[in-house]
Amino acid sequence: MADIDYREYEKMSPFEIKDGLMKLAKRSAQKSTNALLNAGRGNPNWIATTPREGFFLFGQFALTESRRTMDNPAAGLGGMPQMKGIAARFDAWLAKHAEDPGADFLSRMVEHGVKMFGFDADAFVFELTDSIIGDNYPVPDRMLVHAEQVAHRYLMWAMGANAPIGKFDLYAVEGGTAAMCYIFKSLIANRILKKGDTIAMGTPIFTPYIEIAELEDYAFKAVHVRATQEHRFQYSDEEIRKLEDPKIKAFFVVNPGNPTSMAIDPQTMKKLVDLVNTKRPDLILLTDDVYGTFVPNFRSLMCELPYNTICVYSYSKYFGCTGWRLGVIGINEKNILDDLLTKLPAKELEALDNRYRSITLEPRKLKMIDRIVADSRDVALNHTAGLSLPQQVMMTMFSISELMDTDKVYQKACMAICTDRVNMLLEGLPLDLQPNANFAGYYGTIDFEFWLRKYVGEEMVAWLKANVHPLDLVYRLAEDHSIVLLNGGGFDAPNWSVRVSFANLPDDVYDDIGRGVRAVGRGYVDTFNALKGK
Repeated sequence: MADIDYREYEKMSPFEIKDGLMKLAKRSAQKSTNALLNAGRGNPNWIATTPREGFFLFGQFALTESRRTMDNPAAGLGGMPQMKGIAARFDAWLAKHAEDPGADFLSRMVEHGVKMFGFDADAFVFELTDSIIGDNYPVPDRMLVHAEQVAHRYLMWAMGANAPIGKFDLYAVEGGTAAMCYIFKSLIANRILKKGDTIAMGTPIFTPYIEIAELEDYAFKAVHVRATQEHRFQYSDEEIRKLEDPKIKAFFVVNPGNPTSMAIDPQTMKKLVDLVNTKRPDLILLTDDVYGTFVPNFRSLMCELPYNTICVYSYSKYFGCTGWRLGVIGINEKNILDDLLTKLPAKELEALDNRYRSITLEPRKLKMIDRIVADSRDVALNHTAGLSLPQQVMMTMFSISELMDTDKVYQKACMAICTDRVNMLLEGLPLDLQPNANFAGYYGTIDFEFWLRKYVGEEMVAWLKANVHPLDLVYRLAEDHSIVLLNGGGFDAPNWSVRVSFANLPDDVYDDIGRGVRAVGRGYVDTFNALKGK
């Protein structure tokens, strides 16, 4: 690897560097007995089968409903489903397909909707039927009526709202990715954040949050509130005090973290809550909680500080559905954003009146959540906004499957997958780690600097920093061991660290990854000792 100038890659996203690592690892695997092990991306290798069975079977029922109103078999042409009596027709149809995969789930789903949500059976079944066919634009455009209620109750469970925290308005979006883009864009458009403003980020953090903030569109000045391994990846009192600065307009958090997989613990959460309540009631919080369902008794910032918090949640990791692109933005009905809008200078309010005048006669009454919807389609295309209806059906079925699973069999199985893989990696390293109830186990951060300091000493760490480029870690793993991990520095994690995903490879390869990481670390130590002995 002497011909690689790592400095050329220092500004690149770790997700882009990964492509080069993949090529290197493939060549390495072809020349050796090593298997290519790509633990660089967090796409899970499991899926939730029960709601999918229901989805695909329900599509067949929906087609029969379409053919009731218009049927031209020769042309392959049908009509639009009708609501009146549809629940009874569905019951009769299910009776004929009782043995088909998904039939029992669908029967229980409708019963759950009627009994637990108070839905009208015809209205609920019709929404699902018309939506899975996809023959209409989303109405309401923010989210379908029944779909929002189901997703809201699921989200309250997933985020740990074990006491009432008020209603959150949800906007169904194309995964957490779209949520991030829409929120950043709309905060700027509505003058809540302005180009060049100061924001804070809880780091390490998912790289795009760092990269989006640096784009010329926003040019935010970023203050990093750091969670270090020395503090078990929690924010210290000193770091939390950074948020007292009134120049900081917003605090962006991924919780549990990416790449650390560590959730904010109760003690740190209390300190953040106290800071907001006593010193920074004007602070906007954005929390991305996609990994929350992998932590027992997880509790989100949205539950502790609902007035201040914008919540982003993606279904992708828990249900194994990254390809479905399913996510929601949640904002409490009583929220800081709507209040900040009323306090804007008259000139800015007039500009926003003009921005939204084409979609409402009273622009100043337009809530922030609905502004985000409109801004996602550049306002002019607001009438065609909204997540596609088949996607909303899948989201509804994912949500309701979890709500009906009162014993949390699915959640326990997902957690067990990650826990077993973490233990396999630790066997291969090996490292002595104490159990941590806040660890999601979806990713892991291996900090060479931390462990070399602990096991070898400060002199070794000084040599490493002086003689080894941080990217050498991931390139050496790829070239020597056919293992692809992401460089921690790209997440604002320690430079001499790597991120491993426990989601996307078979259980039995994680000890091999552990041995590969150990071999790279041992190579550095051997080189250091040899030079020291001269």
